[in-house]
Amino acid sequence: MKESLNLLKLKHKMRKMERIVIVGYKPFPDKNQELKKLMRNHWEILFKEGLVTNRKSVLMESKDGTIIEVFGWKSKEAMDSAHTNPIVQKMWEHYSEVCEYIPVGEINESLEIFSEFKPLEFNNKNE
Repeated sequence: MKESLNLLKLKHKMRKMERIVIVGYKPFPDKNQELKKLMRNHWEILFKEGLVTNRKSVLMESKDGTIIEVFGWKSKEAMDSAHTNPIVQKMWEHYSEVCEYIPVGEINESLEIFSEFKPLEFNNKNE
């Protein structure tokens, strides 16, 4: 019982440290499919590196093709350490070839009270 209580306290502390982010990835012309291929593994790579929580990403697409991702870094420190992680740096290098990062406030749908987007789900490697 005491172990369970300690585990609950640890999970609560970790949730308090978690940093939820919303990122916009605007594909370069004719790079939408390449961006989607990269998005398929984004969370998994960050998770394997111990940088994000087990909360899976929520992925969506705007009318102009911008992909929006919502996910949770384990902490501010995890966010910062991604900038020196060679695996993450290599992944981000691939992103820089197919898209630009934009503030979600620049996405037209974000101006609405109830911003609607097309959900993106990758159920298999052929999508």
